[in-house]
Amino acid sequence: MSEPVDFASMRDRWRHDPAAFVDDGAVKDSETGEKFVLNWSQRQFLEHAFRTDEAGRLNYSELVYSAPKKSGKTAFAAMFTLYTVLVLGGRYAEGIVVANDLEQSVGRVFAAVRRMVELIPWLRNAANITEKKITFPEIGASITAIASDYAGAAGSNANIAVFDELWGYTSERSRRLWDEMIPPPTRRIACRLTTTYAGFDGESTLLWDLYRRGSQQPLVGRDLYAGNGLLMAWHHQPVAPWQTPEWIEQMRGQMRPNAFLRMIENRFVSSESAFVDLDWWDACVDPQATQAFADKNLPVWVGVDASVKHDSTAIVAVTWDKKANKVRLVSHRIFQPSANQPLDFERCVEGTVRQLSDHFRVQAVYFDPYQMTAVAQRLSASGIPMREYPQTMDRLTALGSNLYDLIKGGDLVVYPDDAIRLAVSRAVALETSRGWKITKEKTAHKIDVVVSLAMAALGCVREGQYMPTLVGPIIMIGGQQVCGPDMGTAGVQSGDLVWEYPTPDYYGERAKQICKENGWPPPAQLTDGGQQAKLRRIIDNELPPPRKVPRRPATAAERHAMAEMGRAMSAAHGGGEYPDLQPGVGFSRFDHPGWS
Repeated sequence: MSEPVDFASMRDRWRHDPAAFVDDGAVKDSETGEKFVLNWSQRQFLEHAFRTDEAGRLNYSELVYSAPKKSGKTAFAAMFTLYTVLVLGGRYAEGIVVANDLEQSVGRVFAAVRRMVELIPWLRNAANITEKKITFPEIGASITAIASDYAGAAGSNANIAVFDELWGYTSERSRRLWDEMIPPPTRRIACRLTTTYAGFDGESTLLWDLYRRGSQQPLVGRDLYAGNGLLMAWHHQPVAPWQTPEWIEQMRGQMRPNAFLRMIENRFVSSESAFVDLDWWDACVDPQATQAFADKNLPVWVGVDASVKHDSTAIVAVTWDKKANKVRLVSHRIFQPSANQPLDFERCVEGTVRQLSDHFRVQAVYFDPYQMTAVAQRLSASGIPMREYPQTMDRLTALGSNLYDLIKGGDLVVYPDDAIRLAVSRAVALETSRGWKITKEKTAHKIDVVVSLAMAALGCVREGQYMPTLVGPIIMIGGQQVCGPDMGTAGVQSGDLVWEYPTPDYYGERAKQICKENGWPPPAQLTDGGQQAKLRRIIDNELPPPRKVPRRPATAAERHAMAEMGRAMSAAHGGGEYPDLQPGVGFSRFDHPGWS
């Protein structure tokens, strides 16, 4: 029935049978535009929701409909709102749809209501639709969208107030709004509808109180509780026909365990859970892999998580393994400052990043600007690509999700290292209503190397798969590269002083002594990846700090080579050095064929 001829007579029929409002085609599905089809759970809820007492008042003014994610709750709430306002509310009926703390002033339910009205000609012709309000002038009714911090809700006289995903109502202002939107006693038809899935223990307190109250009422149907003015449907099993066993298993494989329990099984969960299964991490370990010392042809992405006094500081470098299509751990360093011995940023952090830049082709260094601004400015001035990564919740969720997927999917390759494994085992995923982040359960636990790895891996995944291939001339003088595609015009740096880094000797007398003390074979005969990694870590940690020394003057041949390279660059693209990771024509880069 797309255009009822006599709405008044149809409304009388719909008053006695709420499901008929849908079955007769009064509304359409807001997502598909097809006829709205009720599932068994929604029919059961409608059968009880609008029962009245002898005075014509609703038996249940508090209504809760909770089901797993993707159950059609938003569309059901929109249909429920239209039915209440147009069929039961009478003249000057009023509906209010509240956006939760995670949305703007117009939430998903109001958007669905507006879409339903636009899809039915007789409704569209009878309505005036604006961004935040739908009015029906003939009967003086309205449906309004408000934000969760709406200060003018006091004194509301709505027939229905709708709260969607109540687990996300965590602020004090949203709690006050909830209290303001209590169904008014002046209307016989007045209710508050909540559609949601479960929330977090200790955080979603508003929803938890409502759930606890509802579950104490008698069962009147399948997963349906009713009593003391409250009707609550709380389903742990799928209710929609498209939620097949195959879809459930797909969600189980794609979601973190706590997220699956909360969103798919509709159960309250702790906001903290283990970041990853340690067996997943162990599956990523290549026993034969070791830290790389230097490879100027190897592009790496670096993550830095720094602390001055209390927490550890970690620097991690990764690369994209094109053959395996995986992220590969290249190198890492961990520094542990103390209150008495704060971290020397210039020597430890700045020095290590410069060393990585000298030994590898650094594509980007990701860092939190909170502690790193001065260091980042100096490194950036010397030509190292520094990328700020502020620790906002959306960014933390992105880097945590990326590392989680890499580890779970086996798309990360790491060398054996006890310190990193310990940090991974101590990392937990902390979920909030606005996202989740990697954190630690105890203050004493050190997980900075996990955060650094997450930052580096995110940059690598975003950029490493599409890296251009380097080509072009390489000039060698005296057995050393003077300039070439990985150096550009910055091959000979300016300034009177340069950093000099000590070179580790993994096969010398000290290495032999370490092997003997640990009962290992001589360094040249080591085949155990864990032993190799431990030997390198000991040698690296015993190295003296880098120091600044007077720059060696460039020879005449080196100056000539640099001048020739500069002329080649100028002829190729007007004198500007080719920007990293940008499509175009340059003297030394060949664009990836997938770029446009």
